[in-house]
Amino acid sequence: MSESEVPQDAEKSEEKDLTSAAPIRFMGQYIKDLSFEVPNAPDIFNLLRQKAPEIPITIDASADHINAGVFETTLNVTLKAEVEGKTAFILELLYGCLVEVNPKAIAEEHIHPLLHIEVPRHIFPFVRQIVGDLTAAGGFPPVLMQIVDFRDIYRKKMAAVGRPVGSDLTPESAPPTETA
Repeated sequence: MSESEVPQDAEKSEEKDLTSAAPIRFMGQYIKDLSFEVPNAPDIFNLLRQKAPEIPITIDASADHINAGVFETTLNVTLKAEVEGKTAFILELLYGCLVEVNPKAIAEEHIHPLLHIEVPRHIFPFVRQIVGDLTAAGGFPPVLMQIVDFRDIYRKKMAAVGRPVGSDLTPESAPPTETA
């Protein structure tokens, strides 16, 4: 065996070490619930030719513990488009993701923020795509959701329940992620 050759057992061992050292593993993503309604069709389409709709968007992240180290994070997105007091469409989406958190790589106090900030940041592009595709398929221009600051949503949510987030929640304290 030459020096450049590595035994297969050593390669498998290195792969196993890298897998077990990963701080978080995405196990699956899915649409948990989806609803799209156009209650005032077909009349609403004539009204939309004259005036653009107001489309408030609400988004919330939640997480549930499934079993040892496995969690489900869900994004709940609601859009209700209205024109002159009439509903153009209602879109409700609950998008879920199963993740496995490595307790050796993530400290206990960082798991809650991880599940409510970083995981939603990773799955948001898929939610954005579903919303755009569904509104277009429903006969409307596609709604292109802007980037969401899940960190801000988390801080506001924690402050509302009397658990203000302190300086312990910094970019350095969470695993690195790419923003969408």
